[in-house]
Amino acid sequence: MPVLTDSHCHLDAPEFDHDLDAVIRRAHAAGVMRQVIPAVEAKGWPRLRNLCRAGAGLFPAYGLHPMYLSSHHPAHLRELGEWIARERPVAVGECGLDFFVDGLDQNAQRLYFDGQLALARDFDLPVIVHARRAVDAVIASFKRIGGLRGVVHSFSGSPEQARQLWRLGFLVGIGGPATYSRANRLRGLVAEMPLEHLLLETDAPDQPDAGIRGQRNEPARLPFICQTIAELRGVDAEVIAAATSANAQRLFKLPVAASGDVGAT
Repeated sequence: MPVLTDSHCHLDAPEFDHDLDAVIRRAHAAGVMRQVIPAVEAKGWPRLRNLCRAGAGLFPAYGLHPMYLSSHHPAHLRELGEWIARERPVAVGECGLDFFVDGLDQNAQRLYFDGQLALARDFDLPVIVHARRAVDAVIASFKRIGGLRGVVHSFSGSPEQARQLWRLGFLVGIGGPATYSRANRLRGLVAEMPLEHLLLETDAPDQPDAGIRGQRNEPARLPFICQTIAELRGVDAEVIAAATSANAQRLFKLPVAASGDVGAT
């Protein structure tokens, strides 16, 4: 199996505090040699930076997640700009809009989202975007800000929304949800979509795949997702692994990692 890239996981989450080294070793053993780790709130940026500096093949993105809205302050957008200028992450995020969770002020979400999109444009970085029941609003923000590229992670929208994203130069991240047989629309999209717009992800510790339903997720599960997508498309898993890792390398400007090269950073 060629090198796999987990384009979205949260190894800085407290669920991994007791066995992080083992989680990373299992990922490497499974061929997952590169992992992009997006932040969710400002107070977590220093820990994420230190984690990625200490680990092989770990790449940080810094941002303000809409589900952590109560933790954000307008000053964090200025601080994020300073952080990006100093640390030079591979992306801005995780940012976005969430119109599913009750009580998350949509106007406040838009303020932080548009601010982060502007930073991504100005620093010429991709964005890692959360869009739950908000894909149309996310697309509208992309068009309004302009000059953007990135990925809408854990994509769950319609084929037409996906096509709009591709026309804007965005990719979609696909993970555990596509491994469930009941996810007919998503599986249909994955089976037919252009491969150059696909990224693989686990969103660990969340969104466990069908093989570990109800358990903690981790990046070592990415080969299961890759195999499922390969079966849906009627190709070998190596084809999906190679293409999606190349897509991640291109989008995030990651270094080339050879199979077994756990020291690639």
